[in-house]
Amino acid sequence: MSTKLQIYNTLTRKKEEFEPYNAPHVGLYVCGPTVYGDPHLGHARPAITFDLLFRYLTHQGYKVRYVRNVTDVGHLENDADAGDDKIAKKARLEQLEPMEVVQYYTLRYQDAMKELNVLPPSIEPRASGHIIEQIEMVKQILDNGFAYESNGSIYFDVEKYNTKHNYGKLSGRNIEEMISNTRTLDGQDEKRNGVDFALWKKASPEHIMRWPSPWSDGFPGWHLECSAMSTKYLGQPFDIHGGGMDLMFPHHECEIAQSVAAHGHEAVRYWMHNNMITINGQKMGKSLGNFITLEELFSGNHKLLEQVYSPMTIRFFILQAQYRSTLDFSNEALQAAEKGLQRLMAANRMLDRIKPSDSSTVDVADLPLRAYTALSDDLNSPIAIAVLFDWVRNINSLAEGKEKITQSDLETLTKEFRAIVFDVLGIVDEQGGGSKQAELTGKLIDMLLTMRLEAKARKDFETSDRIRNQLTEMGVTVRDRKDGFDWEIV
Repeated sequence: MSTKLQIYNTLTRKKEEFEPYNAPHVGLYVCGPTVYGDPHLGHARPAITFDLLFRYLTHQGYKVRYVRNVTDVGHLENDADAGDDKIAKKARLEQLEPMEVVQYYTLRYQDAMKELNVLPPSIEPRASGHIIEQIEMVKQILDNGFAYESNGSIYFDVEKYNTKHNYGKLSGRNIEEMISNTRTLDGQDEKRNGVDFALWKKASPEHIMRWPSPWSDGFPGWHLECSAMSTKYLGQPFDIHGGGMDLMFPHHECEIAQSVAAHGHEAVRYWMHNNMITINGQKMGKSLGNFITLEELFSGNHKLLEQVYSPMTIRFFILQAQYRSTLDFSNEALQAAEKGLQRLMAANRMLDRIKPSDSSTVDVADLPLRAYTALSDDLNSPIAIAVLFDWVRNINSLAEGKEKITQSDLETLTKEFRAIVFDVLGIVDEQGGGSKQAELTGKLIDMLLTMRLEAKARKDFETSDRIRNQLTEMGVTVRDRKDGFDWEIV
């Protein structure tokens, strides 16, 4: 499929035709999790958004190097470079080594991503494994005059940088006004200006995670890791940097400034940001009692949840909104997504039961053309899903004999439908495929319904009705068709 991808570039605030710097190779960097707690609903959206991008670029024939980092050091409790390192704090509370905390929650995150069928990145670097690269970048920024030392810590001089460059170009913030508003902080801490941010922090005596540097035993600032690791593995410039909209400022704004200050030019060509998930119209937060982990969603063990929601229901729910729009979680929305997913998977199974004819009354080229056109329009997954549901109706009509299709067209339809659903959107058929257990369940249901058809043919209606009733009691809805049957688990 040759449809050219259009990306909304947050930096330029407009859609741009995607042109890789070194086609067919694509460099994609996405900010991953800070691993100090269980993965939650907020982690799912960026993971699925950029998994869709990774899958679609690969499907279009690009060779993608996908780098997603793990923040395991330097993420302080607020954006003013103050407070405890979140992982070190967790380690002290639980009397563990910091890297025990990191390993435990990294594995939890990776397991949750597997459940959501998020493909692993090509490279998954950790901040703690790239201290040397970060120290070298600090040296470059210091040598170029855009940073200063204060009591063993190194801070980025935002005011000086802003005299030559535009600090705030990504987020659209008025940095002159910010600098003016923070003047009252002068003399209250070791920064020259309250808007300056840490490149290297001197560790206090009780700080667990520390490394030697030319300035002090300490640790890198949070923003520095992505600048150092992205360019190490993807070079300069690289194509796409992604993350949640909450990272646009200060994290990504600082990344741009660091790269320009160190190298004299920006490292990223396209910036992409997914929007937030709200819960019943509110921002998710522990203080509001609406903080939901992915494990709670999969188990139904949370006071706000009316039922268990499968990983594919969560994935399908997220894909039903365009990634730049706000997505509001509710039980009603998830239940609607669950029903829609069941319809889609039922249509997929129905493809194997369609009998070909000597002519076609459907245009199978319509499906990939419209679906890929939607996805090429800044990953418009809801429009692509709407196209799929148009074809669900066609597939049902074909199965009922209301429409006709040749063997060749049926093979094309099956191939394209499944490529879009499974390869690009990353859906797994939890009822009839995707795992050995699910596949076995589907085969057993098919076997029972085939036995039911045979019983009906023998006019053994008692056996036929008993099979159907027992399947219904187990949550399997059976629909009789002219040439067979269809079913779904509800």
